Amino acid sequence: MIYNIIIYLIQPIIWIQLLWRSRKSPAYRHRWAERYGFCRGKVKPGGIMLHSVSVGETLAAIPLVRTLRQRYPLIPITVTTMTPTGSERVQSIFGNDVHHVYLPYDLPGATSRFLDRVNPKLVIIMETELWPDLIKSLHRRGIPLIIANARLSARSAAGYKIFSSFVADIMRRITLIAAQNEEDGARFLALGLKKNQLVVTGSLKFDISVTPEIAEKALTLRRQWAPCRSVWIASSTHEGEEILLLQAHRKLLANIPDLLLILVPRHPERFLAAREMTMKAGFNYIMRSSGAIPSKNTQVVVGDTMGELMMLYGIADLAFVGGSLVACGGHNPLEAAAHAIPVLMGPHTLNFQDICSKLWKAGGLITVTDVPSLVNAASTLLKDEDYRLYYGRHAVEVLQQNQGALQHLLHLLEPYLP
Repeated sequence: MIYNIIIYLIQPIIWIQLLWRSRKSPAYRHRWAERYGFCRGKVKPGGIMLHSVSVGETLAAIPLVRTLRQRYPLIPITVTTMTPTGSERVQSIFGNDVHHVYLPYDLPGATSRFLDRVNPKLVIIMETELWPDLIKSLHRRGIPLIIANARLSARSAAGYKIFSSFVADIMRRITLIAAQNEEDGARFLALGLKKNQLVVTGSLKFDISVTPEIAEKALTLRRQWAPCRSVWIASSTHEGEEILLLQAHRKLLANIPDLLLILVPRHPERFLAAREMTMKAGFNYIMRSSGAIPSKNTQVVVGDTMGELMMLYGIADLAFVGGSLVACGGHNPLEAAAHAIPVLMGPHTLNFQDICSKLWKAGGLITVTDVPSLVNAASTLLKDEDYRLYYGRHAVEVLQQNQGALQHLLHLLEPYLP
């Protein structure tokens, strides 16, 4: 009751936050009715519901959704997100193969209204989105709930323990948690999950591959953009990070004058800010969305398109993965590793701690702490092909050696699907 009262009371704050975010991303002003469970005509009942809160979880869910679509072609799939960027990614990747709406806020009325429309046979939540009212409603309706690719940091677990009895009650209503590793699993057990509700499957993020279509597009663009030049990519960058990467690029150009940087901000609302910084820094640049081909004088390509990152990695000789030089927890390094190129990241990798640890131990990841260390590592890799191939080979080997979570998870889902 207290939880529900709090969620109701903060709704005006949520509306203000949506309007504030809409200044830079107008999509936050739209589809508010979906956020309260009004989705008539947008979903098909009686299928699988999969929730991926934003872009990262959506990308991890791609192999799972595609395989479910192939194995169960007659069962409708509804994919929900919470953010416009996650929504855009779902629609661009899956098109009409899935239904898509926002997951409503965790209010009793909104949740009940939403479940009445979707009426799923099975609900899959990616990673760790614990919505108490949703979980309670699913349990009451007898709808199985699987938390897939689940992770729980020590910090989050400590926060949950403050409300131990409340969280333990939530845990007992979950059908199954498929954890990424033993450490995550142990934290769920400490919160009250029973051993028969837990399976360690590994991370779905390893179950990616470079498709022939992506490989062909990347090869074509590499030939067009930089047939005789070195290329590095800085991906998923955040505020405060782009300026550091541009400084690093300036220093790298002093020794590698024809070097090309592909700069890809994490969020669409930062595209214009990245362009302004690049322009003010005095670089010759183009925007990826322009469709223009870099000339020999082009120093930076600002990646301002959605859904192309996997392909853009294929153009580069090495990758810096952002959200890691600033305290944002880092982003997924495995998409770069899939192309067998060296991966560089800053010290802030909490969101992908297990993956980064595996890559670092195997010699597939280089940690940098500031602009000088980034310049030194990138310069060495770009000048020494053997050194670069060594790190790239070890990165892709880590990816391949840790695959298999998808098949394990699919086996666990079989009892719940006809």
